Amino acid sequence: MNTSQNRSGGVLNALIEWSAANKFLVLLATLAVTIAGIVAVARTPLDALPDLSDVQVIVYTEVPGQAPQVVEDQVTYPLTTAMLSVPKSKVVRGFSFFGASFVYVIFEDGTDIYWARSRVLEYLNFVSGKLPRGVTPQLGPDATSVGWVYQYAVMGKNRTLAELRTIQDWFLRYQLTKAQGVSEVASVGGFVQQYHVIVDPVKLRSYGVPLMKVSQVIRDSNRDVGGRVIEMAEAEYMVRGRGYLRGKADIEDLVVKAEKGTPVLVRDVARVELGPDERRGIAELDGDGEIVQGIVVARFGQNALDVIHNVKAKIEEIKSGLPEGVTLQAVYDRSDLIHRAIDTLKTTLLEESLIVALVCVVFLLHVRSALVAILMLPVGVLIAFLCMRALGINSNIMSLGGIAIAIGAMIDAAIVMIENAHKHLERLKPGESRAQAMVDACKEVGPALFFSLLIITVSFLPVFTLEAEEGRMFAPLAFTKTFAMAGAALLSVTLVPVLMGLFIRGRILPEARNPVNRALIAFYRPIIAWVLRWRKTTIVLAVVAMGVTTYPALRLGTEFMPTLNEGTILYMPSSLPAMSVTKAGELMQVQDRILKSFPEVASVAGKAGRALTATDPAPLEMFETVVNLKPESEWRPGMTMDKLIAEMDKAMQFPGVSNAWTMPIRARIDMLATGIRTPIGIKVFGKDLGEMERIARDIERVVKEVPGTTSAYAERLTGGYYLDIEPDRAALARYGLAVGELQDVIMTALGGEMVTTTVEGRERFGVIVRYPRELRSDPQAIATHVLLPRMPEMGQVPAMVPLGEVARVRVTKGAPAIRTENALLSAYIYVDLHGRDIGGYVKDARKAVAENVDFPPGYYIAWSGQFEYMERAVEKLKIVVPLTILAIMVLLYLNFRRMTETVIVMLSVPFALVGGVWLIWWLGYNLSVAVAVGFIALAGVAAETGVVMLIYLEHAWERIRAERGRPTAADLYEAVMEGAVERVRPKMMTVVAIMAGLLPIMWSTGTGSEVMRRIAAPMVGGMISSTILTLAVIPAIYSLVKGRGLPARTNATTGEAK
Repeated sequence: MNTSQNRSGGVLNALIEWSAANKFLVLLATLAVTIAGIVAVARTPLDALPDLSDVQVIVYTEVPGQAPQVVEDQVTYPLTTAMLSVPKSKVVRGFSFFGASFVYVIFEDGTDIYWARSRVLEYLNFVSGKLPRGVTPQLGPDATSVGWVYQYAVMGKNRTLAELRTIQDWFLRYQLTKAQGVSEVASVGGFVQQYHVIVDPVKLRSYGVPLMKVSQVIRDSNRDVGGRVIEMAEAEYMVRGRGYLRGKADIEDLVVKAEKGTPVLVRDVARVELGPDERRGIAELDGDGEIVQGIVVARFGQNALDVIHNVKAKIEEIKSGLPEGVTLQAVYDRSDLIHRAIDTLKTTLLEESLIVALVCVVFLLHVRSALVAILMLPVGVLIAFLCMRALGINSNIMSLGGIAIAIGAMIDAAIVMIENAHKHLERLKPGESRAQAMVDACKEVGPALFFSLLIITVSFLPVFTLEAEEGRMFAPLAFTKTFAMAGAALLSVTLVPVLMGLFIRGRILPEARNPVNRALIAFYRPIIAWVLRWRKTTIVLAVVAMGVTTYPALRLGTEFMPTLNEGTILYMPSSLPAMSVTKAGELMQVQDRILKSFPEVASVAGKAGRALTATDPAPLEMFETVVNLKPESEWRPGMTMDKLIAEMDKAMQFPGVSNAWTMPIRARIDMLATGIRTPIGIKVFGKDLGEMERIARDIERVVKEVPGTTSAYAERLTGGYYLDIEPDRAALARYGLAVGELQDVIMTALGGEMVTTTVEGRERFGVIVRYPRELRSDPQAIATHVLLPRMPEMGQVPAMVPLGEVARVRVTKGAPAIRTENALLSAYIYVDLHGRDIGGYVKDARKAVAENVDFPPGYYIAWSGQFEYMERAVEKLKIVVPLTILAIMVLLYLNFRRMTETVIVMLSVPFALVGGVWLIWWLGYNLSVAVAVGFIALAGVAAETGVVMLIYLEHAWERIRAERGRPTAADLYEAVMEGAVERVRPKMMTVVAIMAGLLPIMWSTGTGSEVMRRIAAPMVGGMISSTILTLAVIPAIYSLVKGRGLPARTNATTGEAK
């Protein structure tokens, strides 16, 4: 090593000496870190995945009874255009449904949700004045649909669906909302009860009572008032006027008109009954019939497991308050997934630690020495947990996975230092200090090893630059791997020298007599001899090996992320629009019964339409069925998730229904981020819904023919049915009626406008006034039986005019729902695929669409879904990976202070790619962000193995140069043989420790293993090729480079006659 290199290691050498001299302080600090780490492990919250949801603010507006086009024109469009200018907003999506408007404002990463909500509220104040009278937009909950962590069914054998829904809405919902971390509890299914005042138009006409009069009387007769206080008998009495309607009898007894002392009551002109409100969502369980369901929505940023535990505790607390026979049954519980995922990682971490410990014992054949590495490992892991706790990172698949892929590399430095200490102790002369020999051994390799661990840490920098979902997914993994490696680097120059002084005692088997070492040398010596004889041939063979790797590399498919098996399937079929609630319920019950018949299925909970929450903008024709599966040990032999979904898809073929299969968390993340619930989506943008539907259906037809498509469904933009009532203004003028009066009658008689709300204890029920069903069931009945009151002549009874006299009633088709994105009209085509990678599929589909679909001016498409994330990640990595390689080179240069050694080590990186690519291809994995992360991790580890090889070659060459003065080619040969062959044990120990640490990940099968295997695979394959090529190619290149300018002489031992 040169003097500048010694200077760079000066600080580290001083730290090693200080640590060895102050054992008590180092051990005390280690004990403190261990205790703090154990506390951090116990207190770190658990979750299945990092929080992947975007920051989102929802503006929800109820517009009762209004058609989607009216909602779009009057409410959604003014709101979306106003929200476009909200600071840090990324996308503004609008949804106009029957009776409701949803506006979703998605913000940039890192935006504080409460800051975002205050900004949206500010802009909402500006636009409120442009909205129709009585329409009040409100902010949705501080949550997203990803926060649907727990769903339950309210069951009661002797209770009606209306009674169960009342219990859910007025008791359970409010009590469970109080659980810590819950944003809201939504209800779906059953019947919301309300009072229906069904007026008889014949009686209205005979009594001369206008319809609006009935509404006005009910509205004005339902209130309590206060009259301050009075004093009586030295006591204070509060005065109140009791006027609340308390039930059906109170409504029936209201006076709508009095003539000559004879009252006309509501019951004289109408029938009052307690019935169901209009339904936009239904729920079903196991194909046995409709149920009432509650959905617990966790607040944004809250730990899902904590929220679920709090909800379950609250349920236990309030259970005694439920009516007799009413029970709650969980139909979706994310805590099961979380526990399964964490158990998988715990098992993997334990297996890794045991295997790595075994590697140390087998190679060193000295248990005490192996204890140095074994004891240092948990301390490094606890340092990572301390850092996780400090940064608020949860224990989840990704954060624990970061530690898992680091375990093998964490003990590399300790292994090399222990092995070097053994070598120094072998050479120890009588009377020399044993302790000083070990400190010298640490100082000899410590600084270079510290730098090599730093290189592994720096190599992970590209992962920190990933954005959006992929950034949120892998940031915890990058953090924990960095913390673990940084902790290992620190311990290698502090704790390891201390432990070596304490444990490396007694009889140590000399390296020459170690059977493992002898076997390795016997195998490796003839290889290195051949390599040094044919150095250029060796390098050419290595280059050829890299060239051949292009074969599998060009055949690898691409995807954004492998599918994470959540243990629960979400079946999301779409049917044609305008389906009635009754038909939707029938279809869903049949589907659920078929799904429940599969032996792998534990329960099936279906939902059609939307729940009563702003986080669920689902039309009635969109189903979401949660299929809970039994443990895989109870499945049929040979059954896999892919086979099961394929079987289910085959059994669920219904005319007019397009199937889509996904997982609950995955689907909700996709719908939040892109609005698309399938792996691939195509968005059509334009200005006319009819033309957009034509384009969308053409694309659907073309995409269905692309190999790999399992389903393609274009939303029907004009498939809704409308009953248009067009005012005849001339006829209205003849009767002295205004258009507004006609519209009021339509809203009340047909729409059933809510006129008031009754207060009955803790429960509230709406009151609506409308015509009987038989008089509003078809256009003819509406035209003849719906009456408008005409202004009476002086002293005459008000005349009634049939609606058909002043308006045209006709059936037309229009939009069942309207979507917009950034104020542009949009149509979605959902594409599900099987047996193909996403990248290759989209390439073929794009080509097919470009060749077969014509786009008029002003219309265009965008490819979305997981493909959108994949493209974004690839573009980012193209920039960052080269910068990281440059950073690794700079670190290597700072360590070696020579460009030659830096370039030699960097050659390990491309050699490592060879094995990684071949193993990925052989396992049938696609290139994904997870695989890219594995290759990024491999780059650092491969560079580290190159550094270890070079350390020993340099040491041997420096020693021989110092002894011989003027070295020759024969001396170089001897140095390479000593540095490469004699020191093969520590090099193989580091490689085997890293690979052995990764093997438990490769054979893991539990929840989360799909992602972790794809991170580990390139590392395992790369370590194999990197080891072969490093052991052969680096010595060949080193001898070529160092041999330049050496005195030439003929020597039979060199094999290089000059």
